[in-house]
Amino acid sequence: MKILIDMNLSPFWAEFFFQRGIEAVHWSAVGRANDPDEVIFEFARTNHYVVFTNDLDFGSILAATNTKAPSVFQIRSHSLLPNVIGDTVVQCLRQYAVYLEEGSLVTLYEQKSKVRILPLRP
Repeated sequence: MKILIDMNLSPFWAEFFFQRGIEAVHWSAVGRANDPDEVIFEFARTNHYVVFTNDLDFGSILAATNTKAPSVFQIRSHSLLPNVIGDTVVQCLRQYAVYLEEGSLVTLYEQKSKVRILPLRP
């Protein structure tokens, strides 16, 4: 699994994931900070990344495009720093790895998580 970290999350996530054996890159290393979400989405789809974000727009893009890729892992938490929620994120990524590889939207809340298989349907 390869993780593409959205601009709205700290670049510290890349090193955090690397230390845990997860390939990851922050968008700032491959794109421009002001690139629209659609550009990030297409890069992730084309290069087989899971989008790691706090932005709800990626779920909206998935719903609007009715696509099966890329998978999106979104965090819905007050704290977004890896030193606070990182271990929970890694545990959830590993728990849902099969779903993320096949195409899904995973949302991690502070106390729970849920997965929706792609393409999203009403």
